[in-house]
Amino acid sequence: MRAFLDWIYRASGAASAVCLIIICLIVVAQVGMRVIDNIVFYFIHDRYGLMVPSAAEFSGFFLAGASFLALAYTLRHGAHIRVNLFIRNATGMTRRLIELFCLLTGALVSGFFAWNTALMVLDSYQFHEVSFGIIPVPLWIPQGFMLLGLIILTIAFIDDLAQVLAGRDPSYLHHEKAQDSLAEEIEGEI
Repeated sequence: MRAFLDWIYRASGAASAVCLIIICLIVVAQVGMRVIDNIVFYFIHDRYGLMVPSAAEFSGFFLAGASFLALAYTLRHGAHIRVNLFIRNATGMTRRLIELFCLLTGALVSGFFAWNTALMVLDSYQFHEVSFGIIPVPLWIPQGFMLLGLIILTIAFIDDLAQVLAGRDPSYLHHEKAQDSLAEEIEGEI
């Protein structure tokens, strides 16, 4: 089960990276077409209006996908922004209780958002909602990436909650400890 969950987190992180690469390709194609259009205009004084249809919409959809699909991966790797001033000073059972509270709250909030996003995706699918643009895209498709990211994030919170309940450290703490030791090592060299 551990290997499967870790695979899901890595796959969602990889899917997020693919979304970013697609955004880059869309932007490069859009700029390339404008450059070609300007070169043609320079020689024949006529514009063809070369462009990537709905480039801004597609980029926005993939940005949402990249953002939501990366949530679980970044949580597991300790890359989420957290306020550590309070929790760093806590030790033992106090720290464990704070971690439990934070993980339970995170699981409940992300589960709430996943549930409501699922309802939104279902509505968009049932009512055949499409985006406004040159290329009409069924909205349930980009919303589905958002939903998938929220579901995986909720699973990651529950996974870490189970780890803490079993007396182990949450996944993100291992990465934070590694970063802290690296920072101390660098400070020692300076």
